[in-house]
Amino acid sequence: MAGWAIAVHGGAGVDPNLPLDRQEEAKKLLARCLNLGIDALRSDHPAIDVVELVVRELESDPLFNSGRGSALTEDGTVEMEASIMDGPKRRCGAVSGLTTVKNPISLARLVMDKSPHSYLAFSGAEEFARQQGVEMVCNDYFITEENVGMLKLAKEANSILFDYRIPNAGLEKCSASVETPLQMNGLPISVYAPETVGCVVVDSQGRCAAATSTGGLMNKRSGRIGDSPLIGAGTYACGLCGVSCTGEGEAIIRGTLAREVAAVMEYKGMGLQEAVSYVVEERLDEGKAGLIAVSSNGEVACGFNTTGMFRGCATEAGFMEVGIW
Repeated sequence: MAGWAIAVHGGAGVDPNLPLDRQEEAKKLLARCLNLGIDALRSDHPAIDVVELVVRELESDPLFNSGRGSALTEDGTVEMEASIMDGPKRRCGAVSGLTTVKNPISLARLVMDKSPHSYLAFSGAEEFARQQGVEMVCNDYFITEENVGMLKLAKEANSILFDYRIPNAGLEKCSASVETPLQMNGLPISVYAPETVGCVVVDSQGRCAAATSTGGLMNKRSGRIGDSPLIGAGTYACGLCGVSCTGEGEAIIRGTLAREVAAVMEYKGMGLQEAVSYVVEERLDEGKAGLIAVSSNGEVACGFNTTGMFRGCATEAGFMEVGIW
């Protein structure tokens, strides 16, 4: 075996005017989560446990758009979604429409391990969470003052906002600089910069796993489901690789982006980075997105067609990197 590898992301699509202190804050969180995963891998924890552990940590910090700090729906509430997949037997679990589950990724793991199903949503998922005894909190726990302000801006602009952390000046600048409005499914949007979180791991036994979690889009329609909980779109893991995607959910869904990485490796014989680059270039049409991936032989790769992607990766051989642009 070539050794373990891990990658984390905090979303693709970064405001070019993001203040330096915010950039440093994001890098510190990514590094902390990366080191948490590295310690677990060095202690021989299996890949599936490591991706859950790392994404739980990301969900618990309000910096990115998952768990605490999730984007708000048009109703001012939080509807979270997540998925997890274990590569060796392609087992998976997914959840959507969560409003009181503190760590959506752990409920997705329980759907995989403790239910006969692969995907539970809304009231059914919440009831399953209660039955499993997971930690539940009031919806207010997930709502930050900053997000309340961004929802107000989104409603005033009558638009979906992708980056709930872009300062007002940045929003105006970005909107003014776009001559042809960016679109999602043919409808105009103000700013493109989503911030889903995810983690992919291959352990020292060559087992791959992937996990993805998000709060969705600011001012999204209540009931909207993105790519993050969809196996093969936002998340995929098999014997060859593990993949977690972030970006324009609708484009990722259309391109079955995560599964496509595995498919071109399997059917075209591509290496990991070649597969990632090919999929980003050829399978997104006009969509904007990014992804992180690991292979069963210890490789790690990332790719994005946005200004940047919050990301970090490390390998057993000693390589470690945290970056945005």
